[in-house]
Amino acid sequence: MTTLETLHDLAPAADAGNATRTVGAPMRRALATARDRTAVVCGEQTLTYAELGDRVARLGGLLAGLGLRPGDRVGVLGANCHRYLELYLGLPSHGLVIVPLNVRHTAAERTYALRDAGATVLFADRALDDLDPELRVVDLGAEYEALLADAAPTEPRRAPAEHDLAGIFYTGGTTGAAKGVMLTHGNLVANAFHFMACWPFTADTSWLVVAPMFHAAGTIGALATIWAGGTQVMCPAFSADGVLDLVERHGVTATLVVPTMMDALAAEQTARPRRVSSLKWLSHGSSPAAVELLRRTHAAFPEAEMLHIYGLTETSPIVTLLPGEQHLLDSPQARSCGRAAVGVEVIVVDPAERAPLPTGVVGEVLIRGANVTAGYWNKPTETAAALRDGWFASGDLGLIDDGGHLFLVDRAKDMIVSGGENVYSAEVENALFAHPSVVEVAVFGVPHERFGEAVHAVVVLRAEPEDAGAFTEELVAHCRRSIAGYKVPRSIETRTEPLPKSGAGKILKRELRAVFWSDRESQLT
Repeated sequence: MTTLETLHDLAPAADAGNATRTVGAPMRRALATARDRTAVVCGEQTLTYAELGDRVARLGGLLAGLGLRPGDRVGVLGANCHRYLELYLGLPSHGLVIVPLNVRHTAAERTYALRDAGATVLFADRALDDLDPELRVVDLGAEYEALLADAAPTEPRRAPAEHDLAGIFYTGGTTGAAKGVMLTHGNLVANAFHFMACWPFTADTSWLVVAPMFHAAGTIGALATIWAGGTQVMCPAFSADGVLDLVERHGVTATLVVPTMMDALAAEQTARPRRVSSLKWLSHGSSPAAVELLRRTHAAFPEAEMLHIYGLTETSPIVTLLPGEQHLLDSPQARSCGRAAVGVEVIVVDPAERAPLPTGVVGEVLIRGANVTAGYWNKPTETAAALRDGWFASGDLGLIDDGGHLFLVDRAKDMIVSGGENVYSAEVENALFAHPSVVEVAVFGVPHERFGEAVHAVVVLRAEPEDAGAFTEELVAHCRRSIAGYKVPRSIETRTEPLPKSGAGKILKRELRAVFWSDRESQLT
């Protein structure tokens, strides 16, 4: 079992007392260099760094008043807001461990995470009647503000160290049972360093927090922005018009979105243009984006530098970066994830033997760096399988070109084997996504008596076609113009409602696939 006592043994040897590699370091610098600058904007609430620093210090007194001690795990459930940011900074800074909970999870999934982490306190911005009665729930509103006002500013009872656990992030919604990813102070700080080495975070940075903060993508720019003394603008719930209004109102300069958000933003800006020239840095991640979507986005936001980020919760999350993406739309690199971030190593290996593969050969993507997780909470078997010889096995299949660009072709588990041929679902999805009527698409294998598996696609359209059968034939013909016949979907399901997604915005193929395999003992053919 992985515990706080054994965590240090899992981490590489280093100066564990290095305070510059802890979550509190960015705030200490901001208080020294930008006390009177705006730190965070949330609705009508605006806090300077001096005010945010005071609230984070008072949070220490609040936590002590709840009987919490260094090392205790604390759940957080809520929408993006300044209080969430305070907890993200304050819990680790005071030596505790934040456990962000997915707001889309069921009561059973939420209860599992809290019990697995051993959390005794939950901060929540909504009423919940399905929790363990022994769990102390603090309303992340009026109650939180009252407790914070009564609390005295305190210093951490024990100064956190680089290899101390900062958070447990539950992931696995696309693949099965949730796993608690352990991220240390050093992991989160390394991620900030990697981001700052690629993008110019400055005191003029105005970062829009639009991805949910319970996911690593939601806090991807938090520490970097604070380190630079910039501003974070909170978006509690995504809507294309709402996001563009925030960009226009607050002069937002940078953000990260998932492709479905990017598509909606491009469509909204094209239909009802806003004054959004302040947006100079537009990043996206979580799932692949078709080149046609990138073209539409660049047309809608011509002044924005586009950046593709590939990452995982287990890597805090940045692995590779493709800056200046808008300049590469007519090159093969537009379909890549970019190159390894500064401080990160990426190789491709044979999945069975883990031997490095030559340039251009598809294999499993392995990652090494200070940003890589210490392992999975209470799951030693899964930890040992994922972390070997200092490398993290991503479960993604990809290849690296002569220029060091990583091209993902599929999740290893999502590869379709049809009639002895390997079909990478991402390639088929890209072909379908190039059709102008397609908004979302998921491709996976379904049972087939002759071929073992057949390629099946679920496609979300912008509008219901007048003749569904004729339109399906049109999609098939469209695919045949760009991919081999054995890769073309043998069946296509069209719909207009969005596909099911995890909290990180990833399409839940597991749910879509389950209908076709429900009468089988295995999804292997």
